[in-house]
Amino acid sequence: MTRRPNLTLDRQIAAMPTEVAYCRRCVVSNQRPRIVFDEEGVCSACRYADEKDHGIDWDARDRQLRALCDAHRRGDGTFDCLVPCSGGKDGSMVAHRLKHQYGMTPLTVTWSPFRHTEIGWANLQRFIASGFSNVMGTPNGNLHRKLARIAFESVGDAFQPFSYGQMAFVFHMAVNFGIRLVFFGENAEVEYGGTLRNKDKPGQPLEDWADLYYKGVTVDDMVRWGMERGLISPDDFTPADLGLYKPPPAPVLREKGIEMHWMSFYRKWVPQENYYYAVENTGFQANPGRSEGTYSRYASLDDRFDGLHYFMAFVKFGIGRATSDAGHEVRDGHITRQEAVRLVHRFDGEFPARYFQEFLEYLDISEQKFWEITDRYRAPHLWRRDDGEWRLLHRVSDLEPDTEEGGHG
Repeated sequence: MTRRPNLTLDRQIAAMPTEVAYCRRCVVSNQRPRIVFDEEGVCSACRYADEKDHGIDWDARDRQLRALCDAHRRGDGTFDCLVPCSGGKDGSMVAHRLKHQYGMTPLTVTWSPFRHTEIGWANLQRFIASGFSNVMGTPNGNLHRKLARIAFESVGDAFQPFSYGQMAFVFHMAVNFGIRLVFFGENAEVEYGGTLRNKDKPGQPLEDWADLYYKGVTVDDMVRWGMERGLISPDDFTPADLGLYKPPPAPVLREKGIEMHWMSFYRKWVPQENYYYAVENTGFQANPGRSEGTYSRYASLDDRFDGLHYFMAFVKFGIGRATSDAGHEVRDGHITRQEAVRLVHRFDGEFPARYFQEFLEYLDISEQKFWEITDRYRAPHLWRRDDGEWRLLHRVSDLEPDTEEGGHG
């Protein structure tokens, strides 16, 4: 199978190395976009984990955080910081700490999922009931659905419109409410594997958003692609509708003095600890059973279509939800690499069947069309079709990476 470049807008795909290698410490491969392996075969996420353990003075970072809050705290009961929060463990922890540990008055903002899960909606309500104000942004439903269809075809990920709005809506609310301090959770590039160029910065520069969050594709790129193929028309939206998927212009943010910060820059980021904190302080509840495609029960619970997002990452890069979860838990010292390998073998790439029919109906595509698009994104150095079934050519093993079968392709 050969991939024609014009079939996808995703700029990450052309940069994928065709020789597959696995990190010597965790279970991630060099197929993860922007990840870097050093001369010892250790990935950038593991190296940053070393830095978190031994190279960062977290007490000094806490003093920086306190000084930042002191500079922005209003003290009159009006909102002085803004936290994106769906009711999940991470946003709940950030908002609660800012309010109760640092004396801030946060406004929380939620960009609506495609379709709420029962547990996700319940967690959001429990979070609000624990003592927080919340503004929810719900985009034009017709536009959102069509953008999801376009995204599924053009970048192999229907989740992309959610990602646009999740980032942009927060800053629109910051402008509207006159709030200058915006707090996100973790810098995923350094925590899960990616470029380390911003590891020493407290927030993400605006000019990096398209490349690091959006696969190098803006919502305008996506709309143009969809119009060329008759998937969307100017009658489907107004400029105001589309504007919610774009951050306010950089000059406006600078003029308003709006700053973005990651809590993970100031506090050592451990997802499992965030979970325990949110359970204790905001009423967060995990899934009664594990999430499809992984062994965990407490992450990315909000949207019925989350599982398809992770499944498409498995198709495109050979890296599924279990790899992401297990890799971080190895770096956090919660499991061994050998345990992580077994978890990856058992759960990675499991098809998320629970909401699949609802997903097809939402995108208005047939199951046959779904698999046609999905198979288009299977890189020939990762996948082979044998007897009508797709087979992943490389799998992580608990042997040394340079001796394992399929460790280098």
